[in-house]
Amino acid sequence: MSGHGGLRFDLTVTRGPHVVDGRAVELENNAWVLGDDAECLVVDAPHDADAVAAAVAGRRVVAVACTHAHGDHVRLAPEVGRRLGAPVLLHPADLPVWRRVHPVDSPAGSLSDGQVITVAGTEVVVRHTPGHTPGSVCLEVAALESVLTGDTLFPGGPGATRPPFGDFPLIIASVRDRLFRLPSHTRVLPGHGPTTTIGAEAPHLAEWIERGW
Repeated sequence: MSGHGGLRFDLTVTRGPHVVDGRAVELENNAWVLGDDAECLVVDAPHDADAVAAAVAGRRVVAVACTHAHGDHVRLAPEVGRRLGAPVLLHPADLPVWRRVHPVDSPAGSLSDGQVITVAGTEVVVRHTPGHTPGSVCLEVAALESVLTGDTLFPGGPGATRPPFGDFPLIIASVRDRLFRLPSHTRVLPGHGPTTTIGAEAPHLAEWIERGW
């Protein structure tokens, strides 16, 4: 997925174990890298540090930005940050989730609503979208008409809102009030599975509310 001046998304799909509802499953996660040939931003660090490093391909990494702190997204974040010489950033509301995975290591910095991260001369705007977890964020990249949604929005609806940290009314509010205000052609780049667009998903909001998940 390319834009002007060589700016692009590089996608690596990784696979690894994760515990869902008390049972171990194998999950595929999307590892997104945004940048040009010189500089990039890593979004999440799932399952395979070698695969993430290969996608970076020797570029300067401005940060490893975590969309949220579930283990399949951050288990390797400290290792990847050290390996790439980059700070790991997380919204502070997700620190209780992070501590379940990393009781000792801490993120190097915070993400906050409206924060701008500059990578390869391009602004990436942080949008706090709680619901999947308290500190879930999405990353808006207007220059590429895209938004990285982590587990907040997928083709077919919002991410899971399991206890103790999930909140279904809150994730619906985040999707409705933050994501569905973006232009309809905006590409949705999720943490798992295929991409979609805001325009393809927005008409189904009432259906998701009715089904309750």
